[in-house]
Amino acid sequence: MNRKPKILVVGSFVMDHFALTRVFPKQGETVLGETMRKAPGGKGANQAVQAARLGAQVTMIGKLGRNADGDNMRIACQNAGIDTSHIVYDDKAATACSFIILEPLADGSIANRIIVIPGANMTIKASEIEHLKDSIGQYDMVILQLEIPMEINCLVAEYAAAAGVPVMLNPAPSDELPPKLIQKLTYISPNEHEACSMTGVEIPNETDNFSLDSAQAAAQVLRDRGASDVIITLGGSGAVDLNDKGLHYSPCVPNTRSVDPTAAGDSFVAAFCCATCIGMEAEDALCFANHTASITVSRPGAMPSLPTLDEVEQHLQAKGKHLPYLDRLR
Repeated sequence: MNRKPKILVVGSFVMDHFALTRVFPKQGETVLGETMRKAPGGKGANQAVQAARLGAQVTMIGKLGRNADGDNMRIACQNAGIDTSHIVYDDKAATACSFIILEPLADGSIANRIIVIPGANMTIKASEIEHLKDSIGQYDMVILQLEIPMEINCLVAEYAAAAGVPVMLNPAPSDELPPKLIQKLTYISPNEHEACSMTGVEIPNETDNFSLDSAQAAAQVLRDRGASDVIITLGGSGAVDLNDKGLHYSPCVPNTRSVDPTAAGDSFVAAFCCATCIGMEAEDALCFANHTASITVSRPGAMPSLPTLDEVEQHLQAKGKHLPYLDRLR
């Protein structure tokens, strides 16, 4: 490829509200938190911004409410260099928002619990993305998630498949996928919980109880259903990729201190797609994605935590890693 990859993200915008508490409240209990902050996010927007910060030419399509949150979301995407000209607006529904409770754990890591109010994300109509039928062929990759109507994901995947454009689906939040959608996918990237929900295969991923065989079994179920390439993220145990060439495993980056896991999966997915678009093989793409995500978890926030290509390259070099083709993102 003699140009930067062109990536289309069709997905969600969410204004995130973060609260840090030392004690997660039980039913009927009130506790005092420590900090509160607000930042743009949403799986679609996070993945679009991460891909743009890594050097891809990114177009984002989704739906916003006509409110201050919507304006701030669009500005955040524009500041990342994303083409926002195809974003649509809802005159009644508000921009989606989320409430994220962060809880410090005894080992020094942070756990999160998230509630999303979908708002305008779920009001996007087929007529508002119909133009993609004729224009989607210009892209090198299409990225989808499940924070917008399933009907829209199916339609975009159908357009992309007809044009020969690879489709990545990040199936979060977990939901039952129509067979016609899975069969249009080139890549699917659940985490271990989503993979278990979709396949019934439990994947133990604790440090002392990690099962690579279970991860492979779950990935094979999804391949049997039609997805060509199955990537399963495993938190602290790394990630696997099962494709026509076999099973590929990449451990997590050692000595990563988790400050906030929000958007780690989005960071991983976007980085994997960028790496794949520039020609990296699975093992290198997994490595690139793991290092990108490890920077994300080491910083607070969703979109604000997403690293640039320079930061990822420096991180790789510090760990003694050299990956091919990264100059194609410059």
